[in-house]
Amino acid sequence: MAWCQLVMNLESLDPDRLESALLQSGAQSVTLTDAGDDPVLEPAPGETPLWTQTCVTALYAADTDFAAVRHEVMTAFAIDAMPPHRIEELADREWAREWLSRFGPMQFGARLWVLPGDDFAAPADATTVRLDPGLAFGTGTHPTTALCLEWLDSMDLTGRTVFDFGCGSGILGIAALKLGAASVTAVDIDVQAITATEKNAERNGVLADLAVGSSLPQAGQRFDVVVANILAGTIAANADMLTELLPPGAHIALSGILASQVDDVELAFGNRLAFDPAVIRDEWAMLTAMKPRH
Repeated sequence: MAWCQLVMNLESLDPDRLESALLQSGAQSVTLTDAGDDPVLEPAPGETPLWTQTCVTALYAADTDFAAVRHEVMTAFAIDAMPPHRIEELADREWAREWLSRFGPMQFGARLWVLPGDDFAAPADATTVRLDPGLAFGTGTHPTTALCLEWLDSMDLTGRTVFDFGCGSGILGIAALKLGAASVTAVDIDVQAITATEKNAERNGVLADLAVGSSLPQAGQRFDVVVANILAGTIAANADMLTELLPPGAHIALSGILASQVDDVELAFGNRLAFDPAVIRDEWAMLTAMKPRH
């Protein structure tokens, strides 16, 4: 299928209203990016990060009536003209597969390998995860994911129950199952992440042992291992819930944290967990702990 994209400056338009108008007009996706050089590493909880110059890109089918798109936006904002914009034709290719050209087999720890698609092989004695992230986050290429995978590889997960908070592509939960975990409960608020996790679990033959959805565990439910590769603000806001999931002797790994945010995350957990020294990689951090047995 051929595609076009509308590229425009956000200017003073409200981003949520603009996204709604573009999706209403037929956009398949809407992305906000930095049009200047003003990086936003992480928003505060509940905030939408914006740059000084924000570029909006909306993906449409090639036969879209862009006059109708412009009318939809101008009506939504009661304006007489669109901000500066352009329409770009995109080559007809399988965009969801583009990631395959950007990474190959990757090893994490002593045993674990992540393989893109079905075209690569790993050593005969390796534990392998074959991955297609689809539109969800998590391929192993980001330092936060790599740190969590290496941590899981270092653990004896045989027969353990695992909770994956913010599962993305499902890579962490699937890796845990391939490394011997008895069951994994995975949670994400993104429907695309839930779909990707289910498909990747099926691809790896572990779907029967994985429960994935958008609802948090029921009160009183406990897990031997908890992993959360998400944003620092989300981890801090859910510190009570994450701690309650851990019975004495259980292990937890927290990532998606900038090195500068480690103290804030530890503070959110108070004295309930004694964290090991943070593992830092490329300005990202992972915190691990075992819940005291007494």
